[in-house]
Amino acid sequence: MSRNKEELEGLTLLGNKGTKYDADYDPGLLEAFVNKHQDRDYMVTFKCPEFTSLCPMTGQPDFGTIYINYVPDVKMVESKSLKLYLFSFRNHGDFHEDCVNIIMNDLKELMDPKYIEVRGDFNPRGGISIFPFAAWGRPGTRYEEIAQNRIFAQLDRRENW
Repeated sequence: MSRNKEELEGLTLLGNKGTKYDADYDPGLLEAFVNKHQDRDYMVTFKCPEFTSLCPMTGQPDFGTIYINYVPDVKMVESKSLKLYLFSFRNHGDFHEDCVNIIMNDLKELMDPKYIEVRGDFNPRGGISIFPFAAWGRPGTRYEEIAQNRIFAQLDRRENW
């Protein structure tokens, strides 16, 4: 199914040749469009292997990979806006755990998905790697239990590293 002009209304970044890359955290960059397949559950996955933010204490850059999985309901995040949003963390000073939770909360607010999880695989600094994971499922649905199970499944996965 192709999209008509009405369905693409409100997407201001897609196809824009004069893309501006904000280096300061800005959730206002996120844009959404209507899910054409609301009659079924399916998973959307994004991988951002070049995520960068700053250590809030030292100002030194932190590098890692961000993974986002979600089950959409009515709205979906537009991928170019997501790319620009993730890039906006470049000069943002926050701990890894905070970045992962901020990303999840911003996407949850934008889309109101049935389920969402965000995982960070951050490169070691000072000899330690950090792998924060946050999951949320719509309360009162099976997704709420799935979110809890996924959080504890991460513990099992990490024991085998």
